[in-house]
Amino acid sequence: MLSCCSPEPFCPLQKRGVSPIPSAGTATPQQSETKLEALEAKDRIYCALDTPDLAAACGLASALAGHVGGLKLGLEFFAACGPDGFRKVAETGIPVFLDLKLHDIPNTVASTIAALAPLGPAIMTIHAGGGPAMMRAAVEAAAASADEADMPKPLIVGVTVLTSLDNADLARMGVADGVDGQAVRLARLARDNRLDGVVCSPREVAAIRAECGEEFLLVVPGIRPENTGADDQKRIMTPRQAVSEGADILVIGRPITRAADPVAAALAIAASLD
Repeated sequence: MLSCCSPEPFCPLQKRGVSPIPSAGTATPQQSETKLEALEAKDRIYCALDTPDLAAACGLASALAGHVGGLKLGLEFFAACGPDGFRKVAETGIPVFLDLKLHDIPNTVASTIAALAPLGPAIMTIHAGGGPAMMRAAVEAAAASADEADMPKPLIVGVTVLTSLDNADLARMGVADGVDGQAVRLARLARDNRLDGVVCSPREVAAIRAECGEEFLLVVPGIRPENTGADDQKRIMTPRQAVSEGADILVIGRPITRAADPVAAALAIAASLD
């Protein structure tokens, strides 16, 4: 059975002008309270491990350690493997982005953030569409839990418009001004309610960067290297295009995890950014 090893940990996230928080001696391998600056190309890449198979996820995590900036674990993995699975993947020392896209009343989201934060995720997601009170509750719960556990606060980012949706989908949902208008509106709301950043497709990066500023973290899925399929993503760009638009973190799953050689695929994507 595959298992996760523990290579020398590294921290691809940092505030502008602030040194990374050292991982030695801390309660968790995950590093947070951060903003990307002057990263190596590989450190922008977070590989999405969208699988319910713990052994497969750990094998990929161990193989990719040192070749990507972080890993993303989503609902599929967490529903199957739970907190213990998260801890096992986190043994690699790579920052882990826990992408559960929480969306509920403020008290429930705050309680869930408080329960999950001690796992030590570098980043957590909530839906920006949950509204101002929910966003503020999430940020406050993350800060309080981090203080209580004496560990870095996870970055809380708001999901704007899922990359599987397009203007026609939003119109059927009653959103008249399309993806761009909705994404920028939700990003502005997230910024105003103290979220660290948002998740958006590469197509909205430039508009959100212009609206919300350089310090606002943009986590960007819908990344497809040249000559790869779109799968179920409707709003995509190549890695190089997305970074040129202003993306910080590139979330890339199937082009790496389904490659014959995932490490080679990750290295090729990083090389395309140089």
